[in-house]
Amino acid sequence: MDKILLSQQTTIAITILIGLFFIWLGYLNNKKIFNNKNYIVGDRDENTFSLTSSLTASALGAWILFGPPSAATWGGIGAVIGYALGTAAPMLFLYNFGPKIRKEFPNGLTLTEFIQKRFGQTILKLSLFLILFYLIIFLIAEVTAIAFLLNYISKIPLWVTAGLTLIICLLYILRGGFKLSIITDKYQFIFIMCIILFSLILVFSNLNLTSYEIIKINSPQLIGKDYLPNYTAGLTFFIAVACTNLFHQGNWQRVFSAKNNSILKKSLINSSIIIFIIVFWMGYSGLISFSLNSKVTPDLAFFDLILDEKKSLIVVSVLILALSLTLSTIDTLINAISSLLIVNGSQINKMIKGKKIKEKTNFIIIFICSIVFIFASRGYSILYLFLLADLLCCAAVVTIFYGFFNKNINPKLAAYSITLGLIFGLLFFPSQNFETSILVGNLISIDNFSIFIRTNLLFISFLISLFAPLIIILFHSLRNSLR
Repeated sequence: MDKILLSQQTTIAITILIGLFFIWLGYLNNKKIFNNKNYIVGDRDENTFSLTSSLTASALGAWILFGPPSAATWGGIGAVIGYALGTAAPMLFLYNFGPKIRKEFPNGLTLTEFIQKRFGQTILKLSLFLILFYLIIFLIAEVTAIAFLLNYISKIPLWVTAGLTLIICLLYILRGGFKLSIITDKYQFIFIMCIILFSLILVFSNLNLTSYEIIKINSPQLIGKDYLPNYTAGLTFFIAVACTNLFHQGNWQRVFSAKNNSILKKSLINSSIIIFIIVFWMGYSGLISFSLNSKVTPDLAFFDLILDEKKSLIVVSVLILALSLTLSTIDTLINAISSLLIVNGSQINKMIKGKKIKEKTNFIIIFICSIVFIFASRGYSILYLFLLADLLCCAAVVTIFYGFFNKNINPKLAAYSITLGLIFGLLFFPSQNFETSILVGNLISIDNFSIFIRTNLLFISFLISLFAPLIIILFHSLRNSLR
């Protein structure tokens, strides 16, 4: 769709007004930051509503407007379910891990504290690299997504939106830290829920047939039991999204900020249900959109379904939804990166420590945001880097979290299992054309592999990177038991 849905002046004005609202809200409610711990996890007194709203708003970035609908157009209902479960699953995993780590670290700030105590410096540094890499890629993805959306709606240059969004977030989050993120998340959560409900009513009220009948008539393969991508895509998204979000420092900040374990568990259950429903709906909208227009651009499936240049109210509602999603996620990511630098900065560089560590961290955050601005302004596709970040997390997730229960996983075994899991996964990780990999088509001729392997390289790479460390750990345990 090449039409301008909203004038540039109107779009920029709405963006600035929403930004000013959250800046004002943040400063109005800002509590004095007494120390760095308060800056990272607040007062550790969050109730069920504030924690549920923050977990939900932080998890649901602007990516849900593009990713799930796009995946649905080729991966079918399986991709929709996999995406929704993958996004919601970390909350259920944290339901188990969160209280246990809180018990071990009652004054904890980050997951890396557990990693350092359990596995030592080598695994800590490796974990810091993959967590920071993932968070920065996520940040680039969010800013790029909102820049593309405003360009789609009003043809606003990407650099304008990228710069404006980052400046708005930096103006309040660097001053107020985690507590400010929690406060703004409440309002962003309310905006998100209202507009998602509005989109549901809008879509279903405009359909002549039921959505299921439309999909069944026009694109039955997307809901067919024999459609292989329904399964492989679903599992791929589940593994990738679930594993990476377990390493999301923003989630761990919220785990440590709960008033007690009962509130934490209720909030995690509530947020997992809400997240699943919203992501499922966004993916399902892609199925409907593709069934109504098979030539739809996958990334724009949701917008093609609901946007109309003659209905400015709908366009404005989507714009508010997108900005709320983006700001809630960006301020969480920025504060998550900042908190890691404050807690573990000295492990990265000895200069990142001392009394003025927060000021030093702020300069680093501004530098990182400058890099994010460059990538987002040029509209680079960061999907490939996102998938690579997912693979890194997949290779480490079993070792780190299984190591919580299995005390036989020593630092040396942990390093071996993570490294080998990553190497084996990279051998099958697809090239940018998604048709070959290091092993398939390069080291070994592609003709020597089955059609299943050739067409499911991403799925296989994630599967191997996830299970290879587990096999290595189990083999090591079996060998020790036989001695």
